[in-house]
Amino acid sequence: MQPLQSLRGMVDLLPEHTPLWQHVEATAAAHFRRAAIREIRTPLLEVTELFARGIGEATDVVGKEMYTFLDRGERSCTLRPEGTASVVRAAIQHGLLSQGPQRLWYGGPMFRYERPQAGRQRQFHQIGLELLGFADPRSDVEAIAIAWDLLADLGVGGLALELNTLGSPDDRARYRAELVAWLEAHRDQLDADSQQRISTNPLRVLDSKHPATQELLEGAPSLADALSGESHERFSQVRQGLEALGIPFTLNPRLVRGLDYYSHTAFEITSSQLGAQATVCGGGRYDGLVQQLGGAPTPAIGWAMGMERLVLLLQRSAEAASASVAPPDLYVVSRGVQAEALALPLARLCRQAGLVVEIDPSGAAFSKQFRRADRSGAPHAAVIGDEEAAAGVVILRELRGDGADRRLSPEQLLAALREGR
Repeated sequence: MQPLQSLRGMVDLLPEHTPLWQHVEATAAAHFRRAAIREIRTPLLEVTELFARGIGEATDVVGKEMYTFLDRGERSCTLRPEGTASVVRAAIQHGLLSQGPQRLWYGGPMFRYERPQAGRQRQFHQIGLELLGFADPRSDVEAIAIAWDLLADLGVGGLALELNTLGSPDDRARYRAELVAWLEAHRDQLDADSQQRISTNPLRVLDSKHPATQELLEGAPSLADALSGESHERFSQVRQGLEALGIPFTLNPRLVRGLDYYSHTAFEITSSQLGAQATVCGGGRYDGLVQQLGGAPTPAIGWAMGMERLVLLLQRSAEAASASVAPPDLYVVSRGVQAEALALPLARLCRQAGLVVEIDPSGAAFSKQFRRADRSGAPHAAVIGDEEAAAGVVILRELRGDGADRRLSPEQLLAALREGR
């Protein structure tokens, strides 16, 4: 019988890889805590309408990439492809917005049916921030600053911030009409995907990666020319806020993001260490989404980071060494019925005192257990034979030095280990 394999794009996270993930998650949680941002956890499975209405039926995510099925109640359900719509749904459903502005973050798996590649899988993981109920340009600056400082703290090198404004809905409506007319006039020169997007999501044409289309778009109408005076002033305040914090940025008029709900500020943070798939964080303002999902008109801004890309990047850098697996403080070796019965109580005593303790439960010969103890990297081994068990003592042996063995009570062993830390 052939062994079963995981589905393509659904990747196991093995024990040797989890410490770096835990390092990223713990660092993010610390940054959020210092910024008074609280965690929210939403279900992986939602009604399909949430994403069709929130993300936009004309987007690639909804049209091509979602894992959607009918459950036993004949309801259309979807594994969440992103986190923002779920967070907004939860905030509306539970009345959080009636309690005032909400500063929230989330983390966990998302699902999109894409071609798997380095740093991108069909089950992928995100950490995201959502500031709901904040309209002031300073909230845009704060959201970007939190992302920038988190990435810098993680040791991500070659960071660059790309910034754009999508203007208000009225600005975009004017620009959309002008852009569609221009694209139709140049339809034959566009790539196939861009031709299809003219009638569904024309702003996404600006984000095309096709070289010939990119060159053609140099002559396309500019969104900046369609912005109202208020939108220009708002974007100016965002830029001034970033300059005041010393966060460098470049303006990218083609940056439109892939989801329908964005307005005004849109941004991406990239790293030169990642090659073609350079984006490690993306987000922007989405003032219309809460109302679009059934809530009251509510301004909001947020972003998401892809964990797979972050981890891939950190694995390539020297920072990964700081998050490697720490060896145990003590390795417990025991052989014999009475000795093995004392091994777990000893380990528990030391663990309750904050030490990291690994037990060898094999009952193998002492020579084999000592080889495993040496491979563990532990500086000390606690050795228990039936003779030691009968006397109520433990032998403390140094594995990384030439100190003599000591016969100690469990309490004395604990005190000795504490002194040596």
